[in-house]
Amino acid sequence: MLSIVGFITIVVIVAILLRGKTIPIIPLIIIPIIAALITGFGLADIGEFFTEGSLKVMNVVIMFIFAILYFGLMQHVGLFDPLINKMVQITQGNIVTISIGTVIIAAVAHLDGSGASTFLITIPALLPLYQRMKMNPYLLLLLIGGSASIMNMVPWAGPLGRAASVLDMDVTELWRPLIPIQIIGMVLMIILAAFLGIMEKRRIEKKYGSTKIALEEIKEAKESTEPKEKPKLLWVNLLLTILVVIMLVWGVIPAGLVFMIALSIALVINFRTADEQNDIIKEHAASALTMGTIILAAGSFLGILSGTGMLDSIATDAVKIIPEFISPYIHLIIGVLGLPLDLLLSTDAYYFALLPVADQIGTTFGISSLATTYAMIVGNIVGTFVSPFSPALWLALGLAGLEMGKHIRYSFFWLWGISIILLIVSFFMGLI
Repeated sequence: MLSIVGFITIVVIVAILLRGKTIPIIPLIIIPIIAALITGFGLADIGEFFTEGSLKVMNVVIMFIFAILYFGLMQHVGLFDPLINKMVQITQGNIVTISIGTVIIAAVAHLDGSGASTFLITIPALLPLYQRMKMNPYLLLLLIGGSASIMNMVPWAGPLGRAASVLDMDVTELWRPLIPIQIIGMVLMIILAAFLGIMEKRRIEKKYGSTKIALEEIKEAKESTEPKEKPKLLWVNLLLTILVVIMLVWGVIPAGLVFMIALSIALVINFRTADEQNDIIKEHAASALTMGTIILAAGSFLGILSGTGMLDSIATDAVKIIPEFISPYIHLIIGVLGLPLDLLLSTDAYYFALLPVADQIGTTFGISSLATTYAMIVGNIVGTFVSPFSPALWLALGLAGLEMGKHIRYSFFWLWGISIILLIVSFFMGLI
């Protein structure tokens, strides 16, 4: 009974998330409560399950809210503008350099963990240059999306926070072993950018005869990307942000407290009056609270499914179905299929619905929870901005005037190849 109801619960939640007709918190909260009532648990029991689940994700919620507010403030005061604009200027005129520069610019722009802000910063700045150089705009989207996806492993972005809440562990602890994978992933993206840049240069030369553009157009592109004014207190904010990253890697205090302190200092440094400080909080509060509510709803969902025993029951029964010869490799199989699953599952469905079940099944076969989680993260995260369930990707398509189907066809296999290479590297590094 528990297995059947639990399985139906997960299927219904995934189906609702796939349809995208409601925000994630509604199915994550309502459906598990109905399932618990059907299986005979009372309201008092459900209340206890909710409390246990919510407490497990509270540290993640705090970290997310204050991290989004902090990096939103840093974007607002223009901390990343000089580096981004300098890279735009340096890369103009050379196809391969433009491609590599796009990867680096996207990585810097995605330091706040927000896909929407990354695309808003990079596409308007780089698209005119791609158009003048006759470069394929789908290459621009591939390089930005792939770079941002690898940077999405940072603990204040979405995937690791979701995974950490499922595992009930500190998100920075989950992140630290992934740092070498991030570095290798960025190197692979640069190599891919260079290769595709060479291919693109040959295509342009074959079609147009030359890759050179007029000096007047280069100057015009430079002027269009130069900031209207210099960012305020650039070096102070840069030093503060470097200290934040050092503290996160060091791990001597919780990540949430790091961002609470950093945000408080940044508010005092950059805004002199209470009204200005309040305005900047209000400007970024919506995205911070949205992520916070999703994590809390996920805590409720996981608390109820764990407390009722549904997850354990599903895993136990699923073990009887899975062929014995597959069992030692179940986490690797899911990892390899991680990016294709991005076309079928939203990020919420992938981590909140699929990961708990995969973890339970893997544990039964002697596979550690961390190994399963890392396999699913590494195998899936590179395709974050190939998924039609990514709202930020739709924003990017609108900014660039491109089509989803063509983007998937252009980017899918390149990014899937990188995810598989990263899985292999992770395997030999002992991560999975």
